[in-house]
Amino acid sequence: MSELNNSMTQSSLNTATTSAYEKWRLLKDAIMRRAVVAGGLSVIFAIVVIFFYLLYVVYPLFLPATAERVSQYVIPGENAGKTLLLAVEEQNEIAARFTDTGQVIFFEAKTGKILAQKTVLLPEGSTIVSSAQGTPMREGAIAYGLSNGQVILVKQQYKMTFAGEKRVITPSLSYPMGEKPLVIDESGAAVEKIAFKIGDNSTVIVAKSAKKIHVASFEKEQSLFSDEPTLTRTDSILDISGADISDILVDKEDHNLFLMSNDGLLSYIDISKKNAPEIKQRLNVVKVGDKVTSISFLNGDLSLMIGDSTGLASQWSLVKNPTGGPAFERIRAFKVSEKAVVAISTSEQRRRGFMTVDANGMMGIYHSTSEREMIKTPVSDATPVAAILSPRANALLIQNHDGKIHFWHVDNEHPEVSIKSMWQKVWYESYPKPAYIWQSSSASDDFEPKYSLTPLVFGTLKAAFYAMLVAIPLSLMGAIYTAYFMSPKMRIYAKPAIEIMGALPTVILGFLAGLWLAPFIEENLAGLFALLMIVPLGVMVFAFGIQCLPEPIRLKIPEGWDAALLIPVILISGWFAFSISIPLETALFHGTLRDWFKAELGIGYDQRNALVVGIAMGFAVVPTIFSIAEDAIFSVPKHLTVGSLALGATPWQTMIRVVLLTASPGIFSAIMIGFGRAVGETMIVLMATGNTPVMDLSIFQGLRTLAANIAVEMPETEVDSTHYRVLFLAALVLFMFTFVFNTLAEVIRQRLREKYSSL
Repeated sequence: MSELNNSMTQSSLNTATTSAYEKWRLLKDAIMRRAVVAGGLSVIFAIVVIFFYLLYVVYPLFLPATAERVSQYVIPGENAGKTLLLAVEEQNEIAARFTDTGQVIFFEAKTGKILAQKTVLLPEGSTIVSSAQGTPMREGAIAYGLSNGQVILVKQQYKMTFAGEKRVITPSLSYPMGEKPLVIDESGAAVEKIAFKIGDNSTVIVAKSAKKIHVASFEKEQSLFSDEPTLTRTDSILDISGADISDILVDKEDHNLFLMSNDGLLSYIDISKKNAPEIKQRLNVVKVGDKVTSISFLNGDLSLMIGDSTGLASQWSLVKNPTGGPAFERIRAFKVSEKAVVAISTSEQRRRGFMTVDANGMMGIYHSTSEREMIKTPVSDATPVAAILSPRANALLIQNHDGKIHFWHVDNEHPEVSIKSMWQKVWYESYPKPAYIWQSSSASDDFEPKYSLTPLVFGTLKAAFYAMLVAIPLSLMGAIYTAYFMSPKMRIYAKPAIEIMGALPTVILGFLAGLWLAPFIEENLAGLFALLMIVPLGVMVFAFGIQCLPEPIRLKIPEGWDAALLIPVILISGWFAFSISIPLETALFHGTLRDWFKAELGIGYDQRNALVVGIAMGFAVVPTIFSIAEDAIFSVPKHLTVGSLALGATPWQTMIRVVLLTASPGIFSAIMIGFGRAVGETMIVLMATGNTPVMDLSIFQGLRTLAANIAVEMPETEVDSTHYRVLFLAALVLFMFTFVFNTLAEVIRQRLREKYSSL
């Protein structure tokens, strides 16, 4: 009885222990299940947050511009004469009105309150006949052409000081060429039209009077014996008898002079040789019967914006003609309205934006490169007297015929970006034809940003393609042999050895590719191509030799250890291929293979090119594809392979028709993951490609990828600038590309799995 009680007690203890263990196991299962679910949801949440953050940064690029009338007031200094020109300083606080009596009225831009009134020192008895603003307009220079054949130059200046924390801007006038007017026409004929350029060491004044064009050049020369520089003047005259010149422009480099007639005849004249101007080109810029109504330089003075009587504003730029010389050609046009374009303001400092006003008072703001119409709104019911866009393009002043000045606020942050400018060919200034270009920055404010993402996407796909071209054959063939044919003892060492390659930092691979592999391939290009023929030939010869050995000797080679015997064969074959590289080039190409490609096929060679990237990045991708594919092949149920062999199939037939089909979902996943790895790679392409955003399929040319471009330029860009947001847009494109591609890959993988799961 005692033993029975003990047995029952022990059984109860065992049951209690088992029940407690089961409860603990179920609790752990529940905890882990919820942890896995939470982890998965966290990953999804993180991806969604990343997507919406990228979208949040990119979204302002595509917001429309707006213009809002802030204030209107009576013309400051109404009795000082008619308005010739309006100007506004960079902070939009102070504006200036230049009148036909030589008065300059400085006033608050928002309220019209007069701050100062200056008088230009005109010679007695003379009147102002013509006037012009200098380029670039941010320098604030104005030229007056007088009735006595003289010219006087003035410059508006704004001195900024601080009284405590308050900013104080003090306007003033200066005379860059002296207070004494410059005599342009000795006969005293009135200066009807004028253009000028003021530089640090030279000044050029071009004036029309008495059917002649006078070109006066002033050069500063510093004497060794005097602290004051001396001015050397050179004059030349162009006879334009019979020509009706309506406008004159001279570029900021004082090399090119442009004469425009009312009927649209543009004369392009080279004045770089001061005493011998040369007419380079004459062309009609409007159709017969139409008239040129306005003309102005676009920022940078490389293009002319020409408005005509049909309401068209066209951009004409210097490009290379078929003989290689400069020529003017229309590269784009904007339809402003059905009425004549009476004014074009291109005073924006750092962008290729401009403002137009037509004869009905319709105002439009455009950007030339992106070809976007940013704003179009009526500002008057008749032709305005004067209009000016502020240097930062965030305000404008318009004087209407009603005797009032209207101050407008403009919100136009990112006009440089459009669908066309990012994804289509754009005809940039100084380029012979439209092209895909990425060039985001320069040392000059006159630079035209080029934000085409097409060459970056092309470079990303090109790098990934050549990397996969190297990685897929090596990794898949290696996975097939390792999983199916290799000896288990050798697999124990081979598989971890290849997988550990994936732990090698990509910055090391990029460093080696850029500093060692690229020069090595450049010197041994013929050897690399010879390698592709000599190594397979060496393997086949060795295999044939093995088959010719006596059977007792051949059977001593352990099954599955064939790869070990091929290692020295491959090393010797590779060494031989590169050792004959230079003699091979000399014998077959009478020089280097690179020179032969250039001379015979017109194919250039960059040291850091897609070939280097393909080899280096392919080496980085191999471990990923190999590991996943090898696991998929090795995991094929043994009863399938044994059954196939039992039915009489050879090992290769079993591999191709049974094993690969069953493992195809895993193999496909391996390839897709490897492709995603190649698309997102940064350091290797950053260090081994030269980062040249060119669109060339040649394996010998460089490239730039989306990831590398972001890594290079993001640290140097201004936060919230157009460049900054375009880089985030590139990141969004990369994100969407990998997301869509991986989603499609998963759909295909699931279909493959369903199709071959019955095997």
